[in-house]
Amino acid sequence: MHTVEKIGGTSMSRFDEVLNTIFIGQRSKAELYQRVFVVSAYGGMTNMLLEHKKTGEPGVYERFADAHNEDAWLDALDVVLEKMKEKNAALFSAEYERQAADRFIEGRVTDVRDCMLSLQQLCTYGHFQLTEHLMKVREMLASLGEAHSAFNTVLALKKHAVNARLVDLTGWNQSEPKKFHDMIRDSFQGIDLSRELVVATGYTHCTEGLMNTFDRGYSEITFAEIAASTGAREAVIHKEYHLSSADPTKVGVDKVVTIGRTNYDVADQLSNLGMEAIHPKAARTLRRAGIELRIKNAFEPEHNGTLISQDYCSEKPCVEIIAGRKDVFGLEVFDQEMLGDVGYDIEITKLLKQLRLYVVNKDSDANSITYYASGSRKMINRASRLIEERYPMAEVRVHNIAIVSAIGSDLKVKGILAKTVAALAEAGISIQAIHQSIRQVEMQCVINEEDYDAAVAALHKALIEPENHGDVIAAA
Repeated sequence: MHTVEKIGGTSMSRFDEVLNTIFIGQRSKAELYQRVFVVSAYGGMTNMLLEHKKTGEPGVYERFADAHNEDAWLDALDVVLEKMKEKNAALFSAEYERQAADRFIEGRVTDVRDCMLSLQQLCTYGHFQLTEHLMKVREMLASLGEAHSAFNTVLALKKHAVNARLVDLTGWNQSEPKKFHDMIRDSFQGIDLSRELVVATGYTHCTEGLMNTFDRGYSEITFAEIAASTGAREAVIHKEYHLSSADPTKVGVDKVVTIGRTNYDVADQLSNLGMEAIHPKAARTLRRAGIELRIKNAFEPEHNGTLISQDYCSEKPCVEIIAGRKDVFGLEVFDQEMLGDVGYDIEITKLLKQLRLYVVNKDSDANSITYYASGSRKMINRASRLIEERYPMAEVRVHNIAIVSAIGSDLKVKGILAKTVAALAEAGISIQAIHQSIRQVEMQCVINEEDYDAAVAALHKALIEPENHGDVIAAA
């Protein structure tokens, strides 16, 4: 029985370390195999190819989509190619491997450049509009990063006498796309995992268009589908950190504990707060296939990490994690006409979705609804204006808030609400709203944005540290 393992871009950028820990380490002969690796692009490459994920700084794609400067993308693509070749030179000191790596990525980039130039020329005719083809361009550019890192990984493994095999899911030179499931299934047919170590690209070209739905979260969707399609024993995600009881930068490294076990329900709550252990759609695929997920620290391979399963529940009710997010606005809509009219909630929810604002939570009373939404201040202000236009009698207010949550697989802890309120009060923090559902997996406190860090530390101190959980699964 094999494992399917995913390595993110930041870890891939420290390739010598992961080669000596995850890919090879102390393994030899048969121990090297029965593993499939799904790799992301090296850290920063996808930002350069598309746009910077955090700052929004334009990459090749954004420059191509900008009709005001038709040639800026060419210079940006040249810069990406140089960065990729610099990475090749850093990875391979031997002339043969470095030249092979350079030839591969030069060929891909040349194909992409020719395709984009032809498309640009085609769209000078009125019958063809560039906007109709931009998503395909975005996918094609994104695939360059994964193909680059996957090819180099196979090259490096072969240099170390590992029988490695590249499974290129990018659809390069493929006559026509297949459905996502078929693309994965067909690509793995005939592979003997007991004799070959497989490295697959994180991007999969398919008729559904992964980026249409998941944008840059596509690699985890690919990872989960490979695990389900091949019947993996376990799925493993290697991150740069352990899944811990809180952010160590806010609580202190000496106070946090590694979560030994939890369930997919907890993972979903973390995703809702923007702290993904795994993309919720990828988690759904693993759950349905009955595959457990392990989160490991890529640079502490001897540690067992966190095992996430469907049915796990802590031996006794307890808080496992204190988490939250700061990039949240409270959009409060007050209208005395809304009493008994569910249409308000339906219409406003549709509006927020159209504006691509993510609703973390909401609460309501007789004549008001407050949406706790994540997004830019510009979009929040636009939502406020549109709601007032739609409901002239409504009063709309925007609050700068943060959410801090206590999460656990079994949160039926006696007195948890009193402990939470007391801990925040003692820290001088005012609670704006509080949410605890009957299911009791998560309790959310809405607070002022400036109190976020202090609230995380206060709740960790009150709800987790006294329990002395210890490292539930110690190093192997």
